[in-house]
Amino acid sequence: MTDIACIILAAGMGTRMCSQLPKVLHKAAGRTLLGHVVNAASELGSARIVVVVGEGAEAIQDEARRFSPDADVVVQSPARGTADAVSKAMPALDGFEGTVLVLFGADPLMTQQTLSRMTATIADGSRLGILGFHAENPTGYGRLLTGKSAQVTAIREHADASDEERGITLCNSGVMAFSVDLLRELLPKIGSDNAKGEYYLTDIVGLANEAGEQVALVTCPEQEVLGVNTRAELAGVEAVFQRRYREKAMEQGATLIAPETVFLSADTRMGSDVVIEPNVVIGQGVSIGSGSTVRAFCHIENAQIGEAVELGPYARIRPGTQLAQKVKIGNFVEVKNASIEEGAKVNHLSYVGDARVGENANIGAGTITCNYDGFFKHRTDIGAGAFIGSNSALVAPVKIGEGAYVGSGSVITRDVEAGALALARGSQEAREGWATRYNQLQGDRKNKASGAGKKKD
Repeated sequence: MTDIACIILAAGMGTRMCSQLPKVLHKAAGRTLLGHVVNAASELGSARIVVVVGEGAEAIQDEARRFSPDADVVVQSPARGTADAVSKAMPALDGFEGTVLVLFGADPLMTQQTLSRMTATIADGSRLGILGFHAENPTGYGRLLTGKSAQVTAIREHADASDEERGITLCNSGVMAFSVDLLRELLPKIGSDNAKGEYYLTDIVGLANEAGEQVALVTCPEQEVLGVNTRAELAGVEAVFQRRYREKAMEQGATLIAPETVFLSADTRMGSDVVIEPNVVIGQGVSIGSGSTVRAFCHIENAQIGEAVELGPYARIRPGTQLAQKVKIGNFVEVKNASIEEGAKVNHLSYVGDARVGENANIGAGTITCNYDGFFKHRTDIGAGAFIGSNSALVAPVKIGEGAYVGSGSVITRDVEAGALALARGSQEAREGWATRYNQLQGDRKNKASGAGKKKD
């Protein structure tokens, strides 16, 4: 197996997206389009990754290096075609000997199997491989013309194709694999004698055939080469990712009761025997331990869920949350940047933020940790076995000791010692007969007002 280098073309702004954000930085399944492609290149074992960006594309550079810190980022300015973009990347491959894959930063659906088959064509002796697909509607795509041995002889753009050639459904994806020595040899020979005056990488197929090279063909499903140029296409790519991730989760032992209503992210991780009820959204950075249940209408992001956890329904788990095994988080509970330890319960209508809740502690309904003073966040520490009564407010920074009780309706502003009872509420007072007298008085006033109105009329 030879070394692999990937050149990823990501210079286009994507004007049809109608966005200030570069096209490749739009997200599908919780990850940018570019992130998907760079991640795929990294998982392929690429020795070098070169991303070609447009002028002033610092955000694209930063995103590429999030997924591959050693990635080289080069600028193409002005944009003068795909061959020109690849030329800009070539200095970053000085000294490299192996296979070069050319990919596109807004085409995020390519599988590892297809990429491996592309590199295998070079390992098997061809010096150029083209990735094609059979299009359901080939209008607008470049057609791949092949010889008797299924080698690619030419790429014919739709506008230049004859009626017979337009009947061909085998189309060009744009993805290519090269032996780097052939790329160095033929790239300088590509000209710009076309209507746009640009340098097209597809012209290298004709040059290779003229040089007697055999151009290998690899095909993949059309779905894999879906690119993003519009918001509608972005939604289509999202749908493909979701189908993939749902199927993978179920294959690995999770139960999705209504799969089409569950939304996952590219990095979602689940153990076996996880149950996901309908209408659940799982954002980036989430892992769910074996045997856990996520009930309907939960939203989770950047959180670690332990084993045998019961979550929801209607729970919101925000970034920085860690739920240990056998934790119970109930309906309409929000948890943020908090560690909930084994066996603890937060069952109803509560907010726990910037806190630690110890083992087997119980947080009563309507409890909130008051973590923000308008300028800074402060932590609440609740000890193991503590019991927080319903409708309590814990004003951080504050510590509730192990086994302590907080009486319902309390506003706790000072630390509570282990094993103590804390009460912080007004004394209850009862005035006998007051409600009866009040109701009678108000009823008499209402009747009097009503009678006065009738006389006036």
